[in-house]
Amino acid sequence: MADLLRAWSEGDQSVVPQIIELAWPELHRIAQHCLNNERPGHTIQATALVNEAYLKLLDIHSISWQDRAHFFAVGARLMRRILVDYARTRGYAKRGGGARRVDFTESLNVSQDTEPDIERLDDALKALEKVDSRKAQVVEMRYFGGLTAEETASVLNVTPKTVQRDWNLAKTWLLREMTHQS
Repeated sequence: MADLLRAWSEGDQSVVPQIIELAWPELHRIAQHCLNNERPGHTIQATALVNEAYLKLLDIHSISWQDRAHFFAVGARLMRRILVDYARTRGYAKRGGGARRVDFTESLNVSQDTEPDIERLDDALKALEKVDSRKAQVVEMRYFGGLTAEETASVLNVTPKTVQRDWNLAKTWLLREMTHQS
């Protein structure tokens, strides 16, 4: 897949169908992972989320794909943005509806509240990005993308230990930030 991604980066659009065919199962897994962290009964299905992300991926013209993990990290980021936009469009937080439990892997509990919403998480993640963009990327890749510490390290060109350290610090930072948003 790395060769196909490189060819696409160099402008070869003919490889896109092959990339999508190879990437579809993993993109669908990422979408399902994102939706598992959403409120029950969410109206967006994993396939629709992948389709929207796919269309946005096609619009990216000036990216130099590093490898397959980089591709999936970008896909996860796009899915996060789609879900946040969807939640904001519906105005869930303002009406008190649409709340969901954020069950971060590896015990990332960012709120004492049992059902924080995606908008609060997104706001906290944006604030973290202003302070430390790498830590925000780690959360995005690990939580939204379901990437392992090793895959995240590969995308960010750091060690897995650095990713784990960033992950732990980001969890604490997000907990504090989301608690203050209440």
